Amino acid sequence: MRDQAKVIPEIVRPDRALCDRLAAIGTATASSELNRIFGLRSVHIEGPRPLVPGRSVAGPALTLQFMPKREDLFEGGEYNNPDLQLHRHVMYPAQAGDMIVVDARGDMTSGIFGEMMLTFFAGRGGLGVVIDGCIRDSGPAREIDLGVWVKGTTPNYHAQTAIVPWAVNVPVACGGTLVMPGDIVIADDDGAVVVPAALAERLAEVAGEHAEWEEFSRLRLSQGADLAKYYPLTDEVQDEYLAWKAGQAAK
Repeated sequence: MRDQAKVIPEIVRPDRALCDRLAAIGTATASSELNRIFGLRSVHIEGPRPLVPGRSVAGPALTLQFMPKREDLFEGGEYNNPDLQLHRHVMYPAQAGDMIVVDARGDMTSGIFGEMMLTFFAGRGGLGVVIDGCIRDSGPAREIDLGVWVKGTTPNYHAQTAIVPWAVNVPVACGGTLVMPGDIVIADDDGAVVVPAALAERLAEVAGEHAEWEEFSRLRLSQGADLAKYYPLTDEVQDEYLAWKAGQAAK
């Protein structure tokens, strides 16, 4: 049995209004702007997909790391080995608006969370979980007021097969992407992306501008306008865009 530190490091949570702005921007715009403005090659957590489509959320990441099981370190079952209950500890400090991000090594045989733990997290005000692996109890999980992004589902419990919970609120590699505790995770129907906490405010500013001109471009394209002029927006139609923008502000 390993010695586990029961004191879980706290994260620094951003202003809720900032997270809401990022959720409204969405993953696609956030990903492209993090690349264009900050040079981040890819912030997409590859693999997890929404269990139930239609949610768009953003919140600070509580992280959970799994590692390969080695039986001499993990004897017994979940309820008589405290080490095998470490996955619960990521939820204990959860606050309203938090996201849980799990590095489950892409394992498709272990159900990291089930109905009861997801219900607990939702009851704490959690917004969603992003797992590069599976959950169990997927039927009831679909009825819980919680976003769930996973690679798949399984009837197995979390440590039944080849992986075990190892650490909470440490840097993790989820779906091939580095996630630091406290990073803001945006998740919607396109998947999940990671926004480094230090870049979040600036991203919200530039991505908000991006979303605004895209609204204008979408309108013009729906009316049959020239794609080369209106997407991306060119200098040739800037005056038209500014006039439209002024009209929107006046409404």
